[in-house]
Amino acid sequence: MRKKFMNLPNKITLIRVCFIPIILLFLLCKNIPNRYFVALIFFLAASYTDYLDGYLARKSGLITNFGKFLDPLADKILIISILVCFVELGLVYAIAVILIIFREFMVTSLRLIAAERGKIIPANCYGKIKTISQMLSIFLIMLSQGLQEILLRYNLLGHICIDFITKISNIIFYISAILTVFSGVLYIYFNKNYIK
Repeated sequence: MRKKFMNLPNKITLIRVCFIPIILLFLLCKNIPNRYFVALIFFLAASYTDYLDGYLARKSGLITNFGKFLDPLADKILIISILVCFVELGLVYAIAVILIIFREFMVTSLRLIAAERGKIIPANCYGKIKTISQMLSIFLIMLSQGLQEILLRYNLLGHICIDFITKISNIIFYISAILTVFSGVLYIYFNKNYIK
């Protein structure tokens, strides 16, 4: 029996893509009050769809080649878009984001090569760990900026707490950047036959 091309899990994945411009709007519009917290709420909702679509696809037997391709692509678009905004806002260094983007282009290109030969390469465990670390670092960066925004507005104390969260978020971000490059190298190595 042929599975529907646009089933419920795939629709949920597309909803994640639709969250992206909303998140970017709140990150980049500096006149919006509590913009980091609002962006964080939408980011958490988008992150939840990443779990939900996979859960429903496995539970209902609705795993499709389109879903295998779209799900990691939606993750890449979400994360890269936010990281580019972070560079614009001076929250992370551009070189780390460039390395992440380079890795994602390499992996996506390899997937396209495999797709031309009728093979869909799903995300492996290393890629999933990489995605989780990226999402965690994005969460912490938004959280620290949101807290800082509130403390500065109301002249409240608590900069030590913010500095701690900021340092932790930066450490996790650069660890995620290293994991991104490492997982990309492994991904290409395990699927090098498609390049040959």
